[in-house]
Amino acid sequence: MTPDVRSRPDLLSAMGRWGLGTGPLGNLFAAIDDDRARRIVDASWDRGVRMFDTAPHYGLGLAERRLGDALRDRPREQYVVSTKVGRLLVPNPGGAAQRDPGGFDVPANLARRWDFSARGVRESWERSLERLGLDAVDILYLHDPDDHLDVAVNEALPALVELREAGHVSAIGIGTTNAAAATRVVETGLADVVMIAGRYTLLDRTASERLLPAALEHGVAVVAAGVYNSGILATRRPGPTSFYDYAPASHEIIARATRLGDVCAAHGVELSRAARVFALRHPAVVSVVLGIGDPSQVPGSFDDDEPLPDALWADLDAESRRDRTGGGA
Repeated sequence: MTPDVRSRPDLLSAMGRWGLGTGPLGNLFAAIDDDRARRIVDASWDRGVRMFDTAPHYGLGLAERRLGDALRDRPREQYVVSTKVGRLLVPNPGGAAQRDPGGFDVPANLARRWDFSARGVRESWERSLERLGLDAVDILYLHDPDDHLDVAVNEALPALVELREAGHVSAIGIGTTNAAAATRVVETGLADVVMIAGRYTLLDRTASERLLPAALEHGVAVVAAGVYNSGILATRRPGPTSFYDYAPASHEIIARATRLGDVCAAHGVELSRAARVFALRHPAVVSVVLGIGDPSQVPGSFDDDEPLPDALWADLDAESRRDRTGGGA
């Protein structure tokens, strides 16, 4: 079994409680310019954020390039960068006149090709270093291997182990929305860190069933991402245009989120604040990564050091139980 990464104060201290997710820097859902992207990173840095998560998938490499540009003059020993493998970016002839079908507002001059082979892992890692302009990244994740899990576990994960043992990366793991896939990787005993997106939130606690207990058992640190479930938990009052899991939210999900918002309001707490603090209450979770699309959203997002009332969590837990048993309809 790999050493308990949660006992490694060097890595965990550098990661901190909060990280910046760079999906928005890759023009997720809407385009932003280079200046705004840089100001998001700068504002996050000024708030003490030192962990930055990215991936080739985000804007077909745009997020990695923008993040690298923003960090280039920062002291390298002061921050942690994670990126992901599994999607190689390849030329897409004729795609420059089209928009990326993957949800990012960028030209489709490149396409994603799934590749969890050992060779693909190394090629993806090397290309990410080029886009980032860095000599090394700190954490490498298998990215969404859900439909390719056997080859990811049997080929890609050992390739990550080799990179770690050679000293090229400090930690390896999996980044996914699929709690079952993440649990399988954790149970190999080879992973150091798992990033679970959208599955340990006020609306979806799937990760608490097997993944988080497995992470504690195997000494794997958990980074929670997607804690707003694509935005529905990021506002005071969810509305009819809210997104959930990267798609328009259903009436049922909007109703559930609204009830959670009512509980928070009764305790004088904003729904978004409860949503981002929630995951940190679990002993397996070491950090929460937030995707931010505008520098004006940074103040307040990374300042949740004051504990929220125990009564709030009790009421939110009760609401969650009602939803699971069908009593919240």
